Amino acid sequence: MKPTKKASEMSVKELAGYIDQSVLKPEFTEEEIRKYIQEGIDFGCKTVCINPSSLPIAEELCKGTDTHVCVVCDFPFGKSTTSSKVMQAEECCKNHTVFELDIVANYGWIKSGMWDDVLNDIKAVCDVCHKYGTAVKVIFETDALTIDQIKKATEISIAAGADFVKTSTGFYTGGKNDGATVEVIQAMMDAAKGRIKIKGSGAIRTQEHFFKLIDMGIDRMGVGYKSTPTVLGIK
Repeated sequence: MKPTKKASEMSVKELAGYIDQSVLKPEFTEEEIRKYIQEGIDFGCKTVCINPSSLPIAEELCKGTDTHVCVVCDFPFGKSTTSSKVMQAEECCKNHTVFELDIVANYGWIKSGMWDDVLNDIKAVCDVCHKYGTAVKVIFETDALTIDQIKKATEISIAAGADFVKTSTGFYTGGKNDGATVEVIQAMMDAAKGRIKIKGSGAIRTQEHFFKLIDMGIDRMGVGYKSTPTVLGIK
């Protein structure tokens, strides 16, 4: 959605409302997880994005703050069976206070043109999450896809009832790692036509890029814990 003012005119609090701070590295210790979740809260980020095993920590630290919990599901590959994705989503949403869930679409199926399977996979997760009032973001891993595949996947996600489409996991190793480029975000917006929200993730490391995507009308951005102060202009 187009903002009512330029990103350069926004307060740090307004800018932080665009950020899901990523705390996803598998090698993090519990101490590091706590540190980076707390930093996301202190910055005023919209959510902290964490792995399922970090849910108890995130709930504890986010309770009573303006920062919500976002959990990833079948991350980072999206290659589990649909039933196992549903089971993981159910466990997360039923047993914890989860504001949003980021599910990785099976982008091998997207590349194969298996659109019915992609639709059913996403819809099954959306159905269980929405039962608990949890919004769903669908990650396509756009660096692995063509622009036409990204547009089609956006349409499929809308049909499946998803709340957001999202560009990247940040863990792709099969090729380029361009992440949330202007071209990819524009393609998603062109396909979405305001029917679904857009989250950019991957390679958002400068304030210039961050501001550009806000001014384009992006709804949310996944930003790594190291880059959050940079994009917010905090020394």
